[in-house]
Amino acid sequence: MKNIVIAAGYATRLYPLTENFPKPLLKVGGSTILGRMMHDVDTFPEVDEHIIVTNHKFAHIFEAWAATETFAKPVRIIDDGTSTNETRLGAVRDLLLAIETCQVDDDIMVLAADNLLDFSLRDYVDFFLQKGTSVCMCHHQPSLERLHRSGVVELDDHQRVIGMEEKPAEPKSHWSTPPFYIYHKNDMPLIRDCMNHGCGFDAPGNLLRYLCQLVPIHAYVMKGNRFDIGSLDTYEEAKRIYGE
Repeated sequence: MKNIVIAAGYATRLYPLTENFPKPLLKVGGSTILGRMMHDVDTFPEVDEHIIVTNHKFAHIFEAWAATETFAKPVRIIDDGTSTNETRLGAVRDLLLAIETCQVDDDIMVLAADNLLDFSLRDYVDFFLQKGTSVCMCHHQPSLERLHRSGVVELDDHQRVIGMEEKPAEPKSHWSTPPFYIYHKNDMPLIRDCMNHGCGFDAPGNLLRYLCQLVPIHAYVMKGNRFDIGSLDTYEEAKRIYGE
């Protein structure tokens, strides 16, 4: 299994901190946002490589960071060639770039690099192995306001995804889906060809929305909390919770 981390975004709401520095490498709780997640995943025997996709502006910073870290699995940095928010490829096209560049033909775990989790992803991988299909993660979100700003999935009685929308005006459920996915290698031909069939490219949930219409995908209910650092205020809050 390849762990593909999408870290190519431009966090404009965190300026000036992130004007010339990537959000995933901000310090929280004695580590970096990205480091906390990758050191967890690095312990999984199923994962054989970490692939980080970043923009050209920050590629050298990620390379320098990776050189100072100690991981059991190799780390590869992919530069997507973009230097501005206006020219960014978008999460789905960054994923496709990683798949093509690294010639990936395996199960892939796809993680957004700028999220904090207070639980291990180990149980999520076990859920994927049990189901034998691609899987996404979800949690119950009672707030309509927050549902309007997130991906929302509809589930059947067997936790199968029967529909997905990004930032819906009228959410069809209270199941919010954060940007953590595990795609089965059997679905790789569909993923490689998704842009030829109208799949959106910016938000990572666009690929989930496309695939759930074609193949079975199951949803894992989060066993803990996720902290999405989207502004200076939420970054300061994260440091209060997790430490500097």
